[in-house]
Amino acid sequence: MPQDPSDTVRLQPDGTIGGNRPGPPPVPTGTPAAPDETQVIGARVPADGPTAEPADADPPHDATQHIAPVTAEAQHLSPARDAAPHDATQHLTPVPGGPPSVPGDGPGGPPSAPAGEDGHWWRRRAVLVPAGAVLALAAVYGVDLLASGDDVPRGTVVAGVELGGLSPASAAARLESDLAPRVAADRTVQAGDVQGMLHPASAGLALDVPATVDAVDDQPLNPLTRLTSLFGDRAADPVLTSDQPALTAQLDQLATTVDRPPVDASIEIDGTTPRLVEPADGRTLDRAGAAQALTAALSSGADPATPVELPVTVATPRVATAEAQRVLDAVVTPALAAPVSVAGSPGGSPVELPPSAIAASLTFTPADDGTLAVAVDPAALQDAMGGDLAVFGSPAQDARFEVSGDTVSVVPSVDGQGIDPADLAAQLMPVLDDPAPRSVTPALGPVPAAFTTEQAQALGIREKVSDFTTRFTNTASGTNIRVVAEEVDGALVRPGETFSLNDYTGPRGTAQGYVPAAVISRGELSQAVGGGISQFATTMFNAVFFAGLEDVFHKPHSFYISRYPAGREATVYEGQIDLQWRNDTETGIYVQTEWVPGALTVSFWGTRYYEIESVSGERRNAREPAVQEKVDDGNCTPQSGSTGFDITVTRVFKDLTSGAELRREDFDTRYAAEAVIRCVPPPAPEPAPAAPGAEQPPATTSAPAPPTPAGRRPGHRAATAPRTHRRRR
Repeated sequence: MPQDPSDTVRLQPDGTIGGNRPGPPPVPTGTPAAPDETQVIGARVPADGPTAEPADADPPHDATQHIAPVTAEAQHLSPARDAAPHDATQHLTPVPGGPPSVPGDGPGGPPSAPAGEDGHWWRRRAVLVPAGAVLALAAVYGVDLLASGDDVPRGTVVAGVELGGLSPASAAARLESDLAPRVAADRTVQAGDVQGMLHPASAGLALDVPATVDAVDDQPLNPLTRLTSLFGDRAADPVLTSDQPALTAQLDQLATTVDRPPVDASIEIDGTTPRLVEPADGRTLDRAGAAQALTAALSSGADPATPVELPVTVATPRVATAEAQRVLDAVVTPALAAPVSVAGSPGGSPVELPPSAIAASLTFTPADDGTLAVAVDPAALQDAMGGDLAVFGSPAQDARFEVSGDTVSVVPSVDGQGIDPADLAAQLMPVLDDPAPRSVTPALGPVPAAFTTEQAQALGIREKVSDFTTRFTNTASGTNIRVVAEEVDGALVRPGETFSLNDYTGPRGTAQGYVPAAVISRGELSQAVGGGISQFATTMFNAVFFAGLEDVFHKPHSFYISRYPAGREATVYEGQIDLQWRNDTETGIYVQTEWVPGALTVSFWGTRYYEIESVSGERRNAREPAVQEKVDDGNCTPQSGSTGFDITVTRVFKDLTSGAELRREDFDTRYAAEAVIRCVPPPAPEPAPAAPGAEQPPATTSAPAPPTPAGRRPGHRAATAPRTHRRRR
């Protein structure tokens, strides 16, 4: 209902509220009424705009504000007003000479909007333009991300193969066709001055296509990354599969031709002619660095014809050339210039020590301080003289062991009479650099044996400790096994000593009676002098195993060989791979070897301390062999291949009396998968091009076409051919 004008209160200029006042005086006739500048706050505005209230209009410059009452006592609370409690009207009359007053306006209120602009801050141009740009970029980013979908991000390049924008299936197909062959191709490797060939498949290295696609097909969410991909490539590395045992096997095979110890400057004597040996750096293949270099080369997709440089570690020699030259000039040359006379008992005839015997007995030992020490080996001197010193008496004979059936006995030593070789060597050294004539007079007397009966008996060698037998069929390998067995037969290893197969036999070349036989080199069968020695190493290792002796070093074959017990075998290579074991008991070990055509037995004699049991675990982590096709150029040897696997063999030590278990020792072995090699014939040569002007043979040998009937154009329908009439409908 309308508000009673009598309830209106007025705000006086001094801030007080006045009482009821009559309405403003009427406007004089003929004078235009001033615009109604009254502002209604909180009032509802009709759709057709505000209406003037003449009864309440104030003079143009009346600064009085009409404020509707807000208390129950000052206003009538009608039902309509109760329905709209916030419809309280304030009539604000403008202040003379200024804009209308707005509640809250002043120093603490918000600034008024500039002319011509909306007063809301979010509609200002300085805010709208950046906000619009951000929204536009966000829209572009979203559209770009949605458009990319599951495809490989644009600009993606893997080892030179462009995959950007391809679906995962298409990317996998392109990797298979463009990159996988390059990764699988044979690689030439260079380590120092040694070149070799790496077969990635045999080394267990291959391109993992699914993993590579999975690694690169995720769309980047970083807006900056997506923006930069419009202008450049995104390089990614391929994912390779790796079989560590197979790769290690390949590197070990390569290392046999790369690794070499440093050579100290020394002196070598051929007969009686000395020669200076120049020093040379040693080197060792850096296995870890080589694996990284090979992996990097395969990952880069580089040309397989480009050699891969493998890192090596260099070791410098201790003795320099100047020191060896000094020894040659000051000692060796004078020593071999003339014989030395050896006088015996008074009145007896002297024995001449020739330069050849002196040369055979001289030794040269490099020292850590860089000097080259010269000495005379008494045993070598006695061997070089043979029976010539027997005129002064009889030589001594050392004690030895003799096996007969299942027993071993000591053959007693025999003392000699005459010149002691050790005394002769000691007297010979000071006169070697003297000018001729030269002579020495060693003392005559009993010559004790170097290894006496008492010493032999104290070693406690009285029973068989262990033995092991392996069999072979290859004749050449059998020859090499026989030669090495003869060298090792009778070896005596005292308590605490370490036996080294390479050190004990020395060089194993043609001069020592070895012949070429089959070996495994770089994962393939080939021929080398001394092939088959690994079978002797395997047989001896098993004798060590069942004797309960300490395994110092042994290296299993890279690939499993079925004639050997899995996880209980060893390989050797002269100068590189050795078999070493230690006699960690309190008694000695006497080594007996027995060779017969097709079989080898190695037996250890000494004192038994344990009952040894071998427990073989299950074969696990099977690795299937790769398949290679090689052009048969006359050197290709086919291989059936073998599955790689891991196995653990446990050596169980038991008490001899009670059989109680004392301790266990595990031997873990990883065999690489030996590749299947198929020898294929070389491609047929292309026919030579025909000489210019020569008549070319017909393109085919099929029956000639029937002659064309006379009077008929080629391709013309024969007269007897039926005609087909087509009726028009």
